[in-house]
Amino acid sequence: MEQQDPTKKEGRLTLVLSLATLIAAFGSSFQYGYNVAAVNSPAELMKAFYNETYFERNNNYINEFSLTLLWSVSVSMFPFGGFIGSLMVGPLVNKLGRKGTLLFNNIFSIVPAILMGCSEVARSFEMIILSRLLVGICAGLSSNVVPMYLGELAPKNLRGALGVVPQVFITVGILVAQIFGLRNLLANKEGWPILLGLTGIPAALQLLFLPFFPESPRYLLIQKKDEEAARNALKRLRGWDNVDWEMEEIQQEDEAEKAAGFISVLKLFSMRSLRWQVISIIILMGGQQLSGVNAIYYYADQIYLSAGVNDHDVQYVTVGTGTVNVLMTICAAFVVELLGRRFLLLLGFSVCFTACCVLTVALALQDTISWMPYVSIACVICYVVGHALGPSPIPALLITEIFLQSSRPSAFMVGGSVHWLSNFTVGLIFPFIQVGLGAYSFIIFAVICLLTTIYIFLVVPETKAKTFMEINQIFTKMNKVSEVHPEKEELKDFPLSTLGQ
Repeated sequence: MEQQDPTKKEGRLTLVLSLATLIAAFGSSFQYGYNVAAVNSPAELMKAFYNETYFERNNNYINEFSLTLLWSVSVSMFPFGGFIGSLMVGPLVNKLGRKGTLLFNNIFSIVPAILMGCSEVARSFEMIILSRLLVGICAGLSSNVVPMYLGELAPKNLRGALGVVPQVFITVGILVAQIFGLRNLLANKEGWPILLGLTGIPAALQLLFLPFFPESPRYLLIQKKDEEAARNALKRLRGWDNVDWEMEEIQQEDEAEKAAGFISVLKLFSMRSLRWQVISIIILMGGQQLSGVNAIYYYADQIYLSAGVNDHDVQYVTVGTGTVNVLMTICAAFVVELLGRRFLLLLGFSVCFTACCVLTVALALQDTISWMPYVSIACVICYVVGHALGPSPIPALLITEIFLQSSRPSAFMVGGSVHWLSNFTVGLIFPFIQVGLGAYSFIIFAVICLLTTIYIFLVVPETKAKTFMEINQIFTKMNKVSEVHPEKEELKDFPLSTLGQ
């Protein structure tokens, strides 16, 4: 390797950079995790509230089917909102900037927090359903904008570690919701509106503190064309004055982009030069959600119960699983720069595949062999470990890395939409699959994990410690090589590229 240019010193984790990361992730990603898990523990109390409210209005109770339907609507409004939030990413991050979008996004957290907190006093379950939609929009925006913001703030040697931080906070959010959701804390008749309303606190803190931190230098230079502001932001983030070479790198990216202009979602799908990137994002995001992670959480309580954990202690085992999830994600943040993205993805999906297969066998034999339920518990924990190492944190980080500035917002819109629609589908369909297939429902997830693993092995390149331009070159080769007659392709695209100016 050539002698390191003295000006190109390794980026370090400065105070400004680490605080910006913590505030962005705590204020936004944390809420995503919190709201995923917050409705799990008080589910029965909330259904009872729906029923009472309905009785007060109509003098009769809701029938079983309608109540289940109302409840699954309340739960799945969240991923549906996430889908809507993902579609808003592109326009917002280009108009308001990355930081601006995160600040604006707090509306979608503070308003529903107040609504959910007051829903019981107001005797209205519609407020809860509406709030779940709004808080979903908040999660949909933040699950895309936080990785984008942090990926653009971070120097390339820290991009992986900082890119995993949002996922760490998502898991911390899940854990905090599980802890507050213990029956003797807030999952009780008086406490559940507070449990739901607490989501507004991180948002309020973010509104207070995030304005003091820099906007993404890439956004300032490339979209806003404001060189001075970009240079100052970089100086604050890096903690030194000589940021020339990094400015140069962003300008190079800007030059490469000028030819492309802003790339809309439709254009993203039609561009040959982005073909493999787009396919990879769709498969990784689909694989992440359809690999059964939500189903495992959904099924976990039943697995623990069948293993002979008594009804009252299941909640503590769940908190234990949540803790494992947090610790493994933190572990991923530390090793992602050492082992690389590709390795963690392959490892994670393979572990999930194995866990699903063994779990299927264990559930099928659970009544015949006395120690089988313990194997099931081990599978759940292995699955959680596997998912936390790769499938959960890496896909969002990869979107930031394999797309350049002009296509990045659209790529996040595609990735985000796939993520939330898959999440929505699993949430809606899994209960029915479970009734139909029982223990064998995990075979479906095993197959999806296996297919995703094979795809990653064949297609996804390693991106650690490379600049965005270098990563782009790897894909340029892939997108060309797949063609038998590259020169004909060039000609076919040629008029388009001149018209697209």
